[in-house]
Amino acid sequence: MEFAELIRTPRVDNVVLHRPFYPAVEGTLCLTGHHLILSSRQDNTEELWLLHSNIDAIDKRFVGPLGTIIIKCKDFRIIQLDIPGMEECLNIASSIEALSTLDSITLMYPFFYRPMFEVIEDGWHSFLPEQEFEFYSSATSEWRLSYVNKEFAVCPSYSPIVIVPKSIDDEALRKVATFRHGGRFPVLSYYHKKNGMVIMRSGQPLTGTNGRRCKEDEKLINATLRAGKRGYIIDTRSLTVAQQARAKGGGFEQEAHYPQWRRIHKSIERYHILQESLIKLVEACNDQTHNMDRWLSKLEASNWLTHIKEILTTACLAAQCIDREGASILIHGTEGTDSTLQVTSLAQIILEPRSRTIRGFEALIEREWLQAGHPFQQRCAQSAYCNSRQKWESPVFLLFLDCVWQILRQFPCSFEFNENFLIMLFEHAYASQFGTFLGNNESERCKLKLQQKTMSLWSWVNRPSELSKFTSPLFEANNLVIWPSVAPQSLHLWEGIFLRWNRSSKYLDEAYEEMVNIIEHNKELQAKVNILRRQLAELETEDGMQESP
Repeated sequence: MEFAELIRTPRVDNVVLHRPFYPAVEGTLCLTGHHLILSSRQDNTEELWLLHSNIDAIDKRFVGPLGTIIIKCKDFRIIQLDIPGMEECLNIASSIEALSTLDSITLMYPFFYRPMFEVIEDGWHSFLPEQEFEFYSSATSEWRLSYVNKEFAVCPSYSPIVIVPKSIDDEALRKVATFRHGGRFPVLSYYHKKNGMVIMRSGQPLTGTNGRRCKEDEKLINATLRAGKRGYIIDTRSLTVAQQARAKGGGFEQEAHYPQWRRIHKSIERYHILQESLIKLVEACNDQTHNMDRWLSKLEASNWLTHIKEILTTACLAAQCIDREGASILIHGTEGTDSTLQVTSLAQIILEPRSRTIRGFEALIEREWLQAGHPFQQRCAQSAYCNSRQKWESPVFLLFLDCVWQILRQFPCSFEFNENFLIMLFEHAYASQFGTFLGNNESERCKLKLQQKTMSLWSWVNRPSELSKFTSPLFEANNLVIWPSVAPQSLHLWEGIFLRWNRSSKYLDEAYEEMVNIIEHNKELQAKVNILRRQLAELETEDGMQESP
């Protein structure tokens, strides 16, 4: 298919652009295969380059010969184009609709993007499972790399290499895979070096109504327990939902078969419930009536902060089991690709200082989201504005980033990255020139040959010129476990995401710059103090030598 077939009118003059925080500007609108571009001949006017994949929905209005297209973006921005001529307006609108809903992944911009920057690091090879295993292998010899999923034969949503207990062979893993949803047998998610406890994750066991069991599965998860120790299974579904799953062939671990494990149910919502919550929240944030009761009522009705609280509470529970109880845990819901990954990731941010650094957080996203099979292509296909609802869209990753922001806000000095880093990841998960978040799992990415045909997001982010934008000036390495408060008073609306197009951040940006200047000045003064102290010490030494006979 040629993009030209979808572009009915490639160019229109005298189009007026309205967008947040900029004055209205008149210019020429151009449509390419991947971008909507508005260019003005006025001096000092920034061009608009909008990826079609960032467009969530469009509305059309007509007043006489003038047509208006309102573009609603996946990053929650709303842009208005005033186009002279009804025919041109209709043609532009239908072209945008066609180009923003391409079915084929290989027609998306990452396959056509060519970087204008020097590639210092190949991000596709920055965070491989072998490197992660090296990090753990220095502390334990009880785990091994398994290549049982080579060619994705055992589990299509896992990566080809996984970390499993050394005492369990590949044949046993194949049997366990037939007993777990989607073939997602228990694998290592995190090893706590302080006490040797581990977090494992998997899909639900396929016990069904007959109470089916799998001795290899029981042996596998028991292999993670120390003598005389108990473990915890954290099921991210309510007990009712878990029991209902048995009728569909799923289920949960029976206590009779897993006597050393205590099962805890922590209900975390997913799918359409989260999507509807996001729609209500964005609608509330865009409500310009300025009525306090209405705003608070809509914010509460969205339930967004309730979902944040549920996820953070479960992550704190998981971290508590590991660090305070000295117990290993297995986490799963139904598939093990959504709420499971939210909890395993956040528990590591609480427990592991490395996950609070920029590279450590990138490694966490690779390991716990991309390699672990979170279906980004499905979940991030649409955002808060789209009218046509599919059943698999859900802001699971955005909720995770919001939870990270909540912890960052409570512990600003413990994170090497700043809020802009999290916002950037949200934007690229929904629309990007990079191939990192394309596809639903490693198997799909392999078939699409993303490593050969697209650029990794990490290749761009990890350049010194970009890293400086995402580095927090407040960061002081903290090797302790951090315990976030999940009290309702401690949880805030993430204004940097949900209100950034509704009110200017000019004064906040200026305050941030001033803070950075103060910190830099403080460092310079501290360096001068250190020099003067050394000089004073040298002078005192000399005086002492002169006074001695």
